[in-house]
Amino acid sequence: MFLEPHFKGQQSGWIEVICGSMFSGKTEELIRRLKRATFANQKVEIFKPAIDTRYDETKIVSHDANAIASKPVKMSSLILDLAEDVEVVGIDEAQFFDLGLVEVAEKLAVDGKRVIIAGLDMDYKGVPFGPMPSLLAVAEYITKVHAICSQCGGLATHSYRLSAEEGQIVLGEKDRYEPRCRACYSSKDGE
Repeated sequence: MFLEPHFKGQQSGWIEVICGSMFSGKTEELIRRLKRATFANQKVEIFKPAIDTRYDETKIVSHDANAIASKPVKMSSLILDLAEDVEVVGIDEAQFFDLGLVEVAEKLAVDGKRVIIAGLDMDYKGVPFGPMPSLLAVAEYITKVHAICSQCGGLATHSYRLSAEEGQIVLGEKDRYEPRCRACYSSKDGE
C-alpha cells in the first residue's frame, strides 16, 4: 500500500508515477489518490492528453467506469500555466505526452507541488513508451500495478495488441488490447 509522504518543513514537492500494462488499474489508482487529496481540501488540477477521447472528451475514466473531471491539453508545456495555483497535479496517459512532460513534472515538484502521473510503461511491442522511462527515473515514488493475463491467469505486465495496426499510438480498449504475462506475450498467440 502506498503511504503518502509528509515531511515536516519539506520545501519541494515530489513526483509519483503509477505504471503498468493496460487493464492493470493505473487510472483507478490515480483517481483514488486524487480524490483523497480533494477530500483533504487540497487544491487539485488534473490533466490528460487531448488525443485520448476513448471514454470521454474531458474526464479521466478508468476501465471500471470510475471518472474524475480533467483538462485535456495538447502539449505538456500548457500544464505549467494551468497548474499554477494548485497543490496537487494529476496527469493520466502520460505515455501520449511529448518528452517535455519530464521537465514539466520536475518544475512542478520544485515549485512544491505533489505530481501524480499514470501511464503505460511499455507500448504494444514491449518497448519503453514516450516520456515514461524518464519519468520513472526522476520520480521519488513508483507504483507498478499489474493486470491478470487473459490467456493463463498469471501476472500480466504487457499490453498485447489484438488488431493488425502498427502505429505506436492506437487508441483502443478490450477490442484492440488484452493484458498478457511475459510468456503469453512472447508466444504471441497465447497457446
